[in-house]
Amino acid sequence: MTYDEAIAFWYGRINYEVRSATPFDLKLERMRALLRLLGDPQDRLRIVHVAGTKGKGSTCALLDSVLRQAGYRVGLFTSPHLVHVEERIRVNGMPISHQELAARMAEVATAVRELERGPFPPPTFFEIGTALGFLHFVQRRVDLALVEVGLGGRFDSTNVCQPLVSVITSIGWDHLAQLGSTREAIAYQKAGIIKRGVPVVSGALGFDVQPVIAQEAARFGNSVRQLGQDFHYRLLDGPRVEIRSAEKSDIFPLGLLGDHQAANAAVAVAVVEELRRVGLTIPRSALQRGLEQVRWPARVEVLARRPLIVLDSAHNVPSAEALVATLRTCLPVTGRKTVVFAVSLDKQFAEILKVLVDHFDHFELCRYGQNPRAASPEQLAELLIQLAPGKSFTVHSSALAAWRVARQRAKPDDLVCITGSVFLAGELCEIVAQDSSLPIVPLTTV
Repeated sequence: MTYDEAIAFWYGRINYEVRSATPFDLKLERMRALLRLLGDPQDRLRIVHVAGTKGKGSTCALLDSVLRQAGYRVGLFTSPHLVHVEERIRVNGMPISHQELAARMAEVATAVRELERGPFPPPTFFEIGTALGFLHFVQRRVDLALVEVGLGGRFDSTNVCQPLVSVITSIGWDHLAQLGSTREAIAYQKAGIIKRGVPVVSGALGFDVQPVIAQEAARFGNSVRQLGQDFHYRLLDGPRVEIRSAEKSDIFPLGLLGDHQAANAAVAVAVVEELRRVGLTIPRSALQRGLEQVRWPARVEVLARRPLIVLDSAHNVPSAEALVATLRTCLPVTGRKTVVFAVSLDKQFAEILKVLVDHFDHFELCRYGQNPRAASPEQLAELLIQLAPGKSFTVHSSALAAWRVARQRAKPDDLVCITGSVFLAGELCEIVAQDSSLPIVPLTTV
């Protein structure tokens, strides 16, 4: 199988990042059957399994950085990707190569064709990606694999592993059609990654969700290390994060901005402590360097200072709230604040806009790519008029047009923030870097 054939085979599958999944689509029997045909590679890996509405990717990135500093070969499975699909499957920071992807996909394709001769419908895009990741990590003999849940937890295709630690970073409203319309229902789905005998670390806050996680853990005879109870954090200038438990307190430099990232760092440190209990050697120096040197693109990522240009991917309400809070506390500006905004139809975009309207002066509304899941800019404009009559906005036919107008109008003391979707950030990230030298032209009223 060539690389092009492998990509065509992969993208020829049902992709719930293009067409939203329904609750009926979320089952594990097909995934287990596929992996059996591949020799159950997930059973040959030491895994940290990470779920959450927000922060699961950042927590994985923090752990990846720390563990690599400690000298381990680390596999990292995350989704979605920003630019290239290979970004989803990395070993020691390097995405799977074209040659490796083609070789592993040949194995997966053989198993898929055999599976399809039986009672199961064809595997999905994400299921194939999950199998590909497990196979690659076994082939590259990683010491530890960090596996991020795609959607929910209980019925996510990654939930076939027996991890060293189960991690739940946060609970908020997202994927309501698949997971339920209450935080308790969503917490129940996230807590579905908990396994018997596997320690649990939770960064999920709230009296409504913490009992759900604790009850699910107790059902398997597990205790939970809970943020706000068993360990605590405080964001300091620098930025630095102070992390405290009953036994000790320590301060670490932090390479990611915002109070929410300090919370993710506290969760990562708690996971490291659990990994030490099962025999991994992770010195404090690795923790310090890893937390400081971590890089995680499109998460309040500063690309330029004058004007301030921030690339972000806030696609749900908790992420939007964290973005605004971080901009206010860590990246204040005296000039005009503009947001380039596009979002998926199945997100709570009315609620997201409510969070953003109080902070931003002007909206450049657009859509990302040709993905049918993208909301139209006209639809966003109608909603914005209802939410904030008189709020300044412009409608654009493409993300590129929205960015170019926003950049050209920005003065040195202004802010331009790109957010609303990982797909938008992925479409614009390389273009924004290339356009950093665009001339600044006078602002005109819109």
